[in-house]
Amino acid sequence: MATTDRQATALALAHALSAAERGLAVIPLSRTKLPALRSPHRDDPAPPGPPCHGACGRPGHGVYDATTDPGRVRALFAAAPWATGYGIACGLPPYHLIGVDLDTKSGTDSAAALRELALRHQFTIPGTVVVLTPSGGRHLWLTGPPDTVVPNSAGRLAPGIDIRGAGGYLVGPGSRTDQGVYTVAPGTAQLPPAPCPPALLRLLVPPPRPRHPAPTAPGDQGHGLVHFVLTAHVGQRNTRLFWAACRAYENGIGPTLADALTEAARTTGLPEREARATIASAARMTGHQDH
Repeated sequence: MATTDRQATALALAHALSAAERGLAVIPLSRTKLPALRSPHRDDPAPPGPPCHGACGRPGHGVYDATTDPGRVRALFAAAPWATGYGIACGLPPYHLIGVDLDTKSGTDSAAALRELALRHQFTIPGTVVVLTPSGGRHLWLTGPPDTVVPNSAGRLAPGIDIRGAGGYLVGPGSRTDQGVYTVAPGTAQLPPAPCPPALLRLLVPPPRPRHPAPTAPGDQGHGLVHFVLTAHVGQRNTRLFWAACRAYENGIGPTLADALTEAARTTGLPEREARATIASAARMTGHQDH
């Protein structure tokens, strides 16, 4: 590996550890801005049921590997010594980050489009962290409510405006890619991510899904979700529990599986009160209420 690549990897790790210290869950990225670690299932035959998001205990599951635990961060980078950047997972506690990506491709004026939206819907983007991309675009960091899921989208809000929400990630400042280096805009480095204006948040959140009846038993899928929580490392426990609970409620087995998920979380060291609060948050976020 060239010296410059080793330096880029060392810098990316340092930036990633700094972000993790502030509560931002991170993963290593390659120069292409994609997760640096390939899926451990890339050569496996497609198994029945939902795809693995880390329940196997091996790294290589993209944003689902994201962690704030410094030991895990170092281990991920050690497994990907070619990484020159890092991604910051969106939608996770404590910030529930929402990324507004103002692109400059295809000749669009995304900044003007955002100003027009703000004028039409009567909101103002507050002072917040702004990351400058090598192509001349900008990433605005906003925070969302813990009980609201903001999905990823590309150009849905307006041409040239992409949204990074739950299950997505932002390229962290200090990352080096094939296009150049991501940097924090002057004057915004010390700002905390600002709350997303309510009028903008309403534009980002799709209407609630119809509720599904719960089956009488969780079945194989429920066992898989419980196992996913049981195999969480320190720094991933709450995140994995929240993700598993969301999937359970979306598939109609949330009320049936709530106690099993709580017990799995307790086994990993998460307090029962915190576990039940996380599951309740997942129920609200998916448009369900556990009775």
